[in-house]
Amino acid sequence: MAAERTMLAWIRTALGFMAAGVAIVYLAPEIDHQILDVMLGLLLIALGCSFALIGAWRWRGTMRALERGGPMPGPALILYVVTAIVVVAVLIAVVVVIQA
Repeated sequence: MAAERTMLAWIRTALGFMAAGVAIVYLAPEIDHQILDVMLGLLLIALGCSFALIGAWRWRGTMRALERGGPMPGPALILYVVTAIVVVAVLIAVVVVIQA
């Protein structure tokens, strides 16, 4: 049951990033440099897709470990997610500063 909740958390995170990407491209106030708008939106959508894949990969590894009694997946992919979130936050901050 906990493994399923973990997978749902990954899916929620992925969908949130993809929704944010669509929102930036279509709903955000006009950005003077439209290329920044589109690139940031596409980056968020790509990260959302990669988070869904990472979640599926980790869920499969967790289920395999639980069934076979092997080691649980390590934290390396979690560090990727945290790094990606920080990079996106910095990029958004840069776009905000450029707009100011």
